[in-house]
Amino acid sequence: MAGRVKWVTDIEKSVLINNFEKREWVQVTENEDWNFYWMSIQTIRNVFSVDTGYRLSDDQMVNHFPNHYELTRKDLMIKNIKRYRKELEKESSPLAEKDENGKYIYLDFVPVTFMLPADYNLFVEEFRKNPSSTWIMKPCGKAQGKGIFLINKLSQIKKWSRDSRTSTFVAASSGKEAYVISLYIDNPLLIGGKKFDLRLYVLVTTYRFCCLTLSTSELDNMFVHLTNVAIQKHGDDYNHVHGGKWTVSNLRLYLESTRGKEVTNRLFDQIHWIVVQSLKAVAPVMNNDKHCFECYGYDIIIDDKLKPWLIEVNASPSLTSSTANDRILKYNLINDTLNIVTPNGDIPDCRWNRSPPREAMGNYQVLYDEEQAQNENAERDLRSRSGPSLGSKGIKGSAGVRPTAATWK
Repeated sequence: MAGRVKWVTDIEKSVLINNFEKREWVQVTENEDWNFYWMSIQTIRNVFSVDTGYRLSDDQMVNHFPNHYELTRKDLMIKNIKRYRKELEKESSPLAEKDENGKYIYLDFVPVTFMLPADYNLFVEEFRKNPSSTWIMKPCGKAQGKGIFLINKLSQIKKWSRDSRTSTFVAASSGKEAYVISLYIDNPLLIGGKKFDLRLYVLVTTYRFCCLTLSTSELDNMFVHLTNVAIQKHGDDYNHVHGGKWTVSNLRLYLESTRGKEVTNRLFDQIHWIVVQSLKAVAPVMNNDKHCFECYGYDIIIDDKLKPWLIEVNASPSLTSSTANDRILKYNLINDTLNIVTPNGDIPDCRWNRSPPREAMGNYQVLYDEEQAQNENAERDLRSRSGPSLGSKGIKGSAGVRPTAATWK
């Protein structure tokens, strides 16, 4: 018993529990000594609350960073990305370069978004530039498609009346609530006439060294603007065999056959770029607690010009399985995650090396290893002093050679 991991969870999902039992870990209650706690976002608030005074020991690990919401809350994600852009501009970074229309060349990966009520006047100004545009409103603190609606007229948000004393909008049904309003992607890439979004699982072991990603796509045509399984499963046309889902490998094959391999590779490079840059945007404000890791669920929409857009990031991607293939994927997702964060199934040690060996990664692929990137940047600097400069775009590769996936970002 002494050498076996003691686990606890408040998420009763078989794909999770079966993985713990496969490792012959020992289940305990949260009031007993535990080593590994897969917890909900509600529980993580209590664990790191100042009021509880709870301190994690070196042999304890949890599956959320204390302030994961800096990336997973819709308004804070946008706020942090906007701040990141401005900081890069101040530094005169080539990443913050803009085109002749004032749009970011490398950092234009989220739709134009405003916070309501704070940015209402800015939104109205933007709306009037293109009054035929459609916008999508989402409550900041809700998930699974709840509270979302589209507008294409300013009169449609008059039910959110401005309270002059508090500068907040008041909705008749929900009381005071913060919303984000984003330019609706009205030219999505369609497959068989159906809209889809891409779900990427991104494992962050630390905000200092390494992040990894595993992908699966979710396809749906149940509703015009929402591609969420929690909603589409109630539709009359829902397919209970495949659940309206493709794997990323199938999506790649489809795009390679219809658009070409080079274009498809460029698209997935851009998607990886989005993941890395969004993580870099929140890294300065993230509480990088050594006891934590996080498996985020990234939602990406691809438009008909094959440009990817980051829609949102989920802190607790669903572990509910809608089909047999879905169950296998999520079981493997948990299995690969545990193999990385608890090497060899041993009792956690928060001092472990956060850059795991390749053989431990399973279906994950390295997107960015900061330690490796820094070493290669140093080597590149030495080479540039003794030979031709790579220029500001050198890290993207030259002479048609694709750089290594671990560091090109």
